[in-house]
Amino acid sequence: MAAATSSMFCTWFVGACISVTCENDQQSPILSGRRGSSRRRRLLSGGGGRAQLASSLIPAWCGSSSIQGLMSSFEPCNEFYSSRGLSSSDFLFGDSIFGSRDVPRRRRIQPAASWSGEAMAVAVQPSMEGAIKKKPPIKHRRVVVTGMGVETSIGHDPDVFYNNLLEGVSGISEIEGFDISNYPTKIAGEIKSFSTEGWVAPKLSKRMDKFMLYMLTAGKKALADSGITEDFMEQMDKTKCGVLIGSAMGGMKVFNDAIEALRISYKKMNPFCVPFATTNMGSAMLAMDLGWMGPNYSISTACATSNFCILNAANHIIRGEADLMLCGGSDAVIIPIGLGGFVACRALSQRNNDPTKASRPWDNNRDGFVMGEGAGVLLLEELEHAKARGATIYAEFLGGSFTCDAYHMTEPHPDGAGVILCIEKALAQSGVSREDVNYINAHATSTQAGDLKEYQALLHCFGHNKELRVNSTKSMIGHLLGAAGAVEAVATVQAIRTGWVHPNINLDSPDERVDMNVLVGPKKEKLKVKVALSNSFGFGGHNSSILFAPYQ
Repeated sequence: MAAATSSMFCTWFVGACISVTCENDQQSPILSGRRGSSRRRRLLSGGGGRAQLASSLIPAWCGSSSIQGLMSSFEPCNEFYSSRGLSSSDFLFGDSIFGSRDVPRRRRIQPAASWSGEAMAVAVQPSMEGAIKKKPPIKHRRVVVTGMGVETSIGHDPDVFYNNLLEGVSGISEIEGFDISNYPTKIAGEIKSFSTEGWVAPKLSKRMDKFMLYMLTAGKKALADSGITEDFMEQMDKTKCGVLIGSAMGGMKVFNDAIEALRISYKKMNPFCVPFATTNMGSAMLAMDLGWMGPNYSISTACATSNFCILNAANHIIRGEADLMLCGGSDAVIIPIGLGGFVACRALSQRNNDPTKASRPWDNNRDGFVMGEGAGVLLLEELEHAKARGATIYAEFLGGSFTCDAYHMTEPHPDGAGVILCIEKALAQSGVSREDVNYINAHATSTQAGDLKEYQALLHCFGHNKELRVNSTKSMIGHLLGAAGAVEAVATVQAIRTGWVHPNINLDSPDERVDMNVLVGPKKEKLKVKVALSNSFGFGGHNSSILFAPYQ
């Protein structure tokens, strides 16, 4: 068996050599030019030439030094000159390796040539090269926003939500969902009234974690907002429709309740406690409900989650893997373990006596962020698909980027290197000039270090743009963790649609290191947005930036 295998390999090796030498009369275009005859002479000269030729025939994705070493160690065997020579297809597809030999030789060889890379050019037949050259260029697929859905402390509809932002309405109040008497922080952007009626089956509503319920309702609202009816859904290619909605914390209450039940007996545990606690299950349940069979998963990158989901969803559309994507984020951690955990981090404001004044980005008296809860979902759609069904286009998604500080679990990099790199990559990837960005919805959570580092990074990138206006949605709804980016993306798109940017409330005593000519003041401002940037950053050093513009 070993001898037979060795013989087969040697024969294949000779065949490969012959395929190169036969090109003396008809030179391959890929081997000509700067690498042409000199490279061919190198490959065919001496024992080293044999090794180089062998390694040159290895696909690029197999480029391991150990494989190359193995290939270079082969020398012609005793059966090299034998008249029973086997073809290379016998070695690759013969009975002794994979069984059947009935497949025609041409079909067996061609896939190997398609492994790509200049190194495989010697095995490409001229007809195949001509076919590759004739491939039409891939048409760029544009991505637009055609639907939006939100669940927040100041509104459950994108228009109501944004009108409240424009009026400076705060959703921060004392927590009512559980006993807060023993906590130093007693306030949050808690959703006081929430209903799943008409959106989620009552049986599921009783069992699901709120993060999942927020996600399902916001997702379906975004779909309804887009004008996609049940009748139209029947005509859609559901294999090209996907869901990518993430969560930073997942089903914390379901998981916590399971632990409490386990103190009595495992028999008392909710049988759905595992699936309903995982971050992916919201996207999965929404897809099951809609019958959408395209890309479906979730991303969890702390408070940058939503932007990561939005950017990846857009990439699925750009690559042609989907025509529509519901994307965004959801979180519901205003529960004892959630509040206690962030209190232990010493990250929360303790301005309990005046809740609406507690979240104050860039203000001298900021003392930590305020927790929020809810969900934001965008329906991203391929432009031609949206136009074909007569959809209302709210804005165009231009692109974005993400980076990692690689510095500290909770603190931003001292010189803002990761944020600056992220913004610059987003601009480059989108083909947007710095001068065109005139509105930024900042991450700005109301922490001492985070607000200032982001502001300095923004000035570094856009400091020469006199039209630039910057605000923080968190001044009114708090920090929604994994849902923050999506809710703020809705606010960003609404700014493009309405021509108004919302105020920064509670900016009573601005940090002396910030310029109020850049930050929006206590009242809404009229602005014709050219390009808008939305930032989100998360524990672990995750940075993300996404760009929207009016559709033209």
